[in-house]
Amino acid sequence: METAGNREIRATKSFKVPLNLMWDAWSKAEHIPHWFGPNGFTCKVHTMDFTEGGEWNLTLHGADGNDFESRSVFREIIPFRKIVAEHVKLHVITTVLFEFSNEETHLDWSLEFDTAEMRDAAAETYNVEQGQLESIDRLEKYVAKLLTNDSQ
Repeated sequence: METAGNREIRATKSFKVPLNLMWDAWSKAEHIPHWFGPNGFTCKVHTMDFTEGGEWNLTLHGADGNDFESRSVFREIIPFRKIVAEHVKLHVITTVLFEFSNEETHLDWSLEFDTAEMRDAAAETYNVEQGQLESIDRLEKYVAKLLTNDSQ
């Protein structure tokens, strides 16, 4: 039997921002295009019904002209704690956990595939691990900018 670790891509990071600001960056459609996706990509959110059972449809536009359509369904939302979404095309479950302590928001973002082979294929074909890390870097810069704007 495969363990989740064999089927998972995971990244964690702590941010020096309030929990509500990080939550907004993930839960409000107007924030997503500012940080979601690898470096060199732009993101267009077509729909984002941030409710359990609601759909999230977006297109990532690559610098090389390739577009990547994404359709997900939100499976679980616990405000300020957890977001679970099921990506339809690749069939991957994304879980994002939020925790606030010591004036930092800790983010735990995992992608769980059905099999280790699917994980490896996504990592090789789409460079998912690097893209996730680049999204986190972009997120860090974006929320820092929001924090600076809020304090002015």
